[in-house]
Amino acid sequence: MKILSPSLLALLVLSTNTLAAEDTTLVTHVTHGEYLARAGDCAACHTSPNGTAFAGGLKMTTPVGAIYSTNITPDQKTGIGEYNLQEFADALRKGVARDGRRLYPAMPYPSFAKISDDDIRDLYLYFMHRVTPVTQKNLHSDIPWPLSIRWPLAIWNSLFLEGGVYQPKASRGQQWDRGAYLVQGLGHCGTCHTPRGIGFQEKALNEMDKTYLSGGTLEGWHAPNLRGDTLTGLGAWSEKDLTLFLKTGHTEKFSAFGSMVDVIQNSTQHLSDEDLRSIAVYLKSLPAESESNVKKPLHATAPPSTLYTTDKGNPGGQAYLDNCAACHRSDGQGYGNTFPQLARNPALLSEDPSSVISIILHGSRTPITASAPTGLTMPDFGWRLSDEQVAQIANFVRNSWGNNAAQVKTDQVKKIREDGANKTASP
Repeated sequence: MKILSPSLLALLVLSTNTLAAEDTTLVTHVTHGEYLARAGDCAACHTSPNGTAFAGGLKMTTPVGAIYSTNITPDQKTGIGEYNLQEFADALRKGVARDGRRLYPAMPYPSFAKISDDDIRDLYLYFMHRVTPVTQKNLHSDIPWPLSIRWPLAIWNSLFLEGGVYQPKASRGQQWDRGAYLVQGLGHCGTCHTPRGIGFQEKALNEMDKTYLSGGTLEGWHAPNLRGDTLTGLGAWSEKDLTLFLKTGHTEKFSAFGSMVDVIQNSTQHLSDEDLRSIAVYLKSLPAESESNVKKPLHATAPPSTLYTTDKGNPGGQAYLDNCAACHRSDGQGYGNTFPQLARNPALLSEDPSSVISIILHGSRTPITASAPTGLTMPDFGWRLSDEQVAQIANFVRNSWGNNAAQVKTDQVKKIREDGANKTASP
C-alpha cells in the first residue's frame, strides 16, 4: 500500500474542502433561486390546469387571440435546457428567446428587466439544477396572421420597454427599496393591477406615475386599485392588514379572489415576513390616484329590513337574499375571517365591474395556505341566473350598505359569460 506524502495529503484535503465549499455555494444559490421563483410566481403562468409544474400550456386570452405559456423546465428539446445564463437573462429582461423569437408581452419582461444580475443568476441555477425536465411541446398561439408575426414586437419594445435593473432610492430607506424592488420587478404586480394602453402596454412601470397600480382588467377580472384611494384602493388598509392578507389570503373583513388566490397560494405565503412587510411599506406609500376617492360614500347605510322590499329602484335585493345572504348576511357584513364583508369593500367599487360579475358567474375560492389548509369555496351561480339577474345582484351589492358604484349593464354580464366559455375551451 502506497502512503501519500504529507504535502500530497494536504493538497488532497484542500481540494476536497474546496469542492465541498463549491457545492455548498451552489446549493445556497439554488435555494435562493427557488425562493425567487416563488416570489415571481413563475409556476402560475407556466403550469396548465392539472399539468406538471413549469411545463407550460396555460391558455391566456388576449384582445387578438389566445396564447399558451411555454415549457420552462430544463428539458433540452422542448424546454430551456440548452439556454446559457445570458440567453436566460435575455428572455427574462428583453423578451427574446434563445432562437431569436420575440416573446409576447404577456410574459412580464418589462417588469423582469428590473431583476438584479445576482437574482437572475440564482433563478437560472434553480431552473437548471432543481426543476425536473419535462418533455412537453409548446402550443402555437391562436393569433391569426398577420397579427401573429413577431418582428413588430421589436418596435413594441423600443416604445414601451424600460431597460436597466432597479436602482435603489437611498432617500426612501432600505425597507421601502426592498418592497419597490419586489413589487415592480419579480412580483410584477403592475401586470394585473395597472391599466393597459392601446398597445396592450402597462401605462406605468413605477410609482412616479399615478396610474401605476391603479387597477387593471385582464381575462374578465378587474385587479383592484393598490394605491391610497379610500373607496376603491388600500387607503383604509394598514401595513399589518396587507402583510396578513399576503400571508394568509384574508383579513378579518376581506378575502382574496380570482387570480390573486393563486398568487397568495403559490407565491406570497412563502415569502419571509420581512419581505411581506417591505411590500406593505411600499404599497402604503403610494398616494391616491384620484382625490374624489378619498371622500366618504354618498349612500348612507340602509337598515337590513329594507332588503326585504324589492322596489323598482333595487330589483336585485330579493335575488341577493335568495342566493348570497346566507354567507354574506343581509347587512353585507359577512362573517369575520370566513365570508368576506361586502359593505365598503374596495374590490367591489371599481368603475370596472368585471370582478363582481365574474365572481357571481364563475364563483371563487380562498387560497389554501398554512393557516387555512382547506380553503373555502363560493359556488358559481351562472348556471342558474340569467344575465339580467346577475346584473341586478351586482348593482344591488355595489349600491347598498354605503357602497356607491356605477351601474352594471346586462351586456357586460353577457360578454364576460361568453369570454369565460371561450377561455375554458380546449386548445
